Amino acid sequence: MTIGIGIVGCGMIANFHAKAIADTEGAELVACVDRNPDLASAFGEKQGCRPYSSLEAMLADPAVKAVSICTPSGVHLDPAVAAAEAGKHVIVEKPLEITTERCDKIIEACEKAGVRLTVTFQSRFHESSKLMKKAVEAGRFGKITMGDAYVKWYRSQEYYDSGAWRGTWALDGGGALMNQAIHSVDLLVWLMGPVEEISAMMATMTHERIEVEDVAVANLKFASGALGVIEATTTSYPGALKRVEISGDKGSAVLEEEDIKDWQFAEETAEDDTIRTEMADQTDSGGGAADPSAISHHGHTMVFEEFISSIIEDRPSRIDGHEGRRSVEVIEAIYESAKSGQRIKLS
Repeated sequence: MTIGIGIVGCGMIANFHAKAIADTEGAELVACVDRNPDLASAFGEKQGCRPYSSLEAMLADPAVKAVSICTPSGVHLDPAVAAAEAGKHVIVEKPLEITTERCDKIIEACEKAGVRLTVTFQSRFHESSKLMKKAVEAGRFGKITMGDAYVKWYRSQEYYDSGAWRGTWALDGGGALMNQAIHSVDLLVWLMGPVEEISAMMATMTHERIEVEDVAVANLKFASGALGVIEATTTSYPGALKRVEISGDKGSAVLEEEDIKDWQFAEETAEDDTIRTEMADQTDSGGGAADPSAISHHGHTMVFEEFISSIIEDRPSRIDGHEGRRSVEVIEAIYESAKSGQRIKLS
């Protein structure tokens, strides 16, 4: 069984989706569309798929069974809902949308139509991330007391100037948090569980002509009682790999992109030495720390494999809309706290 996929939005990230689709068994890129017909034509020629001049025309193509949304973040809603209403399965580049209200509309449309929805949080599929999750679920950290995420990246002024949508609340949904750090926010909440309370500050410190933050710091209280910190910036030259740290009274571990940098537990197991050795040098790219195109597509491939499996097996994706919504909810609360100066409680 092969699932034909049409891409909506033919910018930079669409190329990573195309490569991932090509590497995914049971998936085939068959169509693309962009509001710029010339861009769609060039992308279609490069990727070997049929370009369309309108979303409606692409959705009418019976070869298109699923749609990959690669538009700017603040315009994921309309094409995702249109695809669902046309009976197409939907995979959305992160974030799912820029507010929880808009996320909920996508989730509702997909559930009403009975189609599968997946969000591209590829960091969950790294072997290092899965090992960390397994250790959490096994209780190896004991009582977890802290969970922290650090994204100290760099983006030039030229990066923001390269697209009118970049750095805007309406289309980017935010800055260092919503665009860059959301993968780490997703990982942190996936590992630590729900966030109960947030207090935060943010600023725009070095970039011009943007509406959004390039520096943000948030204090978190998780439902478990553990505390944590999220730090995100696009002002930290030359850019460092993102880090997620978990600490407990029986163990601690540090993820740096795909590497495990620290792995210490009071009760050692036979595989711990192997993990420390084999998982210490897994990252083979810049991780997007300074250049958003300096990432590998293999993470996206794993997400597409999960997407296709969920369709064939007729089951919810492991990173469905509800999972994709969680990081948006946390970031939305961080923005609310930073703007109001108040602590925000999450439901």
